[in-house]
Amino acid sequence: MARYTGPKVKISRRFGEPVLGTGKALQRKNYPPGQHGKGKRRKKSEYAIQLAEKQKAKYTYGVLERQFANLFNKALHKEGITGENLLKFLEARLDNAVYRLGIAPTRRGARQLVSHKHIMVNGEVVNIPSYSLKPGDIVSVREKSKSLEVVVNSLAGHNARAYGWLEWDATQLAGKFIAYPTLDQIPEKIEVQRIVELYSK
Repeated sequence: MARYTGPKVKISRRFGEPVLGTGKALQRKNYPPGQHGKGKRRKKSEYAIQLAEKQKAKYTYGVLERQFANLFNKALHKEGITGENLLKFLEARLDNAVYRLGIAPTRRGARQLVSHKHIMVNGEVVNIPSYSLKPGDIVSVREKSKSLEVVVNSLAGHNARAYGWLEWDATQLAGKFIAYPTLDQIPEKIEVQRIVELYSK
């Protein structure tokens, strides 16, 4: 399936945040990328702001347009606040949980681990990055994959207690998806209300 494979720092500079991972250029240059990045910028329309927020969410979670629209539709028809539901569904993706648990250093890396059948859910191998976890599901590393260099290195520098909706067992290399996170628990600054307004047009 198609994924964005272009310059990561360029995308991060566009939004002024490390959307696709940390970027040193983001610290050095506080203006957007491109030939006219330093130039006079006209005021963005409300639509442009809403669209940018949706694009930021898509890049952050590595979701394509059709997948994102389907998730929004699902969030819209679920009881509760649509914007909150959308972020909950994005956070419940298997690749995102693998990244949050520290099994992979990036969401891209997490997606690759899942696709290459290194990850299990409730004891069964799952190779679908978009697989939606439910509270109580156990995400673990396959026995033969526990010694992978990328997994070992990633876990060595990760604080598993950083996210309250996940529980990590370092001895088993397994994590539990306890519950859907609340908006204030999610560290990414995504203004979901703007996305809801965009789709409401």
